[in-house]
Amino acid sequence: MIDVRMLRNDPDLLREALDKRGETAEIDRLVSLDVEHRRLLAESERLKAERNATSKEIGRLIGAGEGEEAEELKAAMRKVSDRIKDLDEQGTAIKETLDSRLLEVPNPPHPSVPGGDASANRIVRTWGEPRTFDFEPRPHWEVGEALGALDLERAAKISGSGFVGLVGDGAALSRALIAFMLDVHRANGYVELALPYLVNPETATATGHLPRFEDQLYAAERDELYLIPTAEMPIMGWHRDEILSDGDLPLRYCSHTACFRREAGAHGRDTRGLIRVHQFDKVELVKIATPESSYEELESLTADAEAILQALGLPYRVVLLAAGDMGNAAAKTYDLEVWAPGVGMWLEVSSCSNCEAYQSRRANLRSRAGSDGGTRHPHTLNGSALALPRTLIALLETGQDAEGNVTLPQALRPYLGGVERLTARGR
Repeated sequence: MIDVRMLRNDPDLLREALDKRGETAEIDRLVSLDVEHRRLLAESERLKAERNATSKEIGRLIGAGEGEEAEELKAAMRKVSDRIKDLDEQGTAIKETLDSRLLEVPNPPHPSVPGGDASANRIVRTWGEPRTFDFEPRPHWEVGEALGALDLERAAKISGSGFVGLVGDGAALSRALIAFMLDVHRANGYVELALPYLVNPETATATGHLPRFEDQLYAAERDELYLIPTAEMPIMGWHRDEILSDGDLPLRYCSHTACFRREAGAHGRDTRGLIRVHQFDKVELVKIATPESSYEELESLTADAEAILQALGLPYRVVLLAAGDMGNAAAKTYDLEVWAPGVGMWLEVSSCSNCEAYQSRRANLRSRAGSDGGTRHPHTLNGSALALPRTLIALLETGQDAEGNVTLPQALRPYLGGVERLTARGR
């Protein structure tokens, strides 16, 4: 949620920020709702103060034996109390309307973020050189089928299109990747969490997924729960409604979860195989940091995600997203895109974002500098490190040979019993 002081003090700046995203919002309406809420609140407080003062006067009059005058004041105060009740009811209704509309407003982008849509994204740096082949590299669905590691047809029979079945070496490779990534992140100071895959509406609202993206979530409506699209959601809920100490920040968490996304409206060539699926595994990184250090923490979080790709020997590029291509909660985002030679595409395997105080306001998460100091909202950061389907795509397509075998990166071999190569069936 945006800072309401920005709405009060500089609505034009908020308009400019939203325009940078290509977004529109009823800023004038939001301003008027806030003004009216504060007017009603001020009048109610004034009348409450008047009622309190008059109550003392009534007590004095009764003590002085002036009962008739006291009764007149009591009658007047009953009208004041009715007016206060009316003002409070109006104020509550307007505040609820204002808050619900503020939940729809995306986070203003950081000044370093370019304006515009995805066409304005900027490549910040690259790592590694895409492998050259002396044969035509096959797409991962063909490689996976040849290995007996991937079965899309049976998965579709179970759940429909957009679901994946990993078999044998495919399942083992997925498990190895998860264990490898978690071990690396734990060694880098992240605390591992194993959290629920179902969350309540308050937790989904804290991350910015509700109410704006409810159509992208799978809902267990009978229980008023949502399947998580990312571990960011339950990790952010972990400290909801808490007051942390600035001295304990940054907090660093990592978590492996299954993720569930409806991907409503997705179509085209980027939906084939593992490229875009409804259920997948992911290792997520989340940080809670002081506002002063959060952008330094964003760079280190991005480097931690990059370290996984480097250890796997997968060429990638780091892309600074334009404002119109970022998620609504992010103030600044780097995407890590890995090269997949079989499909001939750069595939996003991680988005590393600084959400500043946008999520912590929604989560009522605060921090305090000292025992006597006031509280403020810390900054929250998140990034995939990494999402498995597209990482698997890059490994299968980059490591393949002409016979359909796949050579594994050295970093993964200890997690697969020392196996160096996955062998195609019949080889």
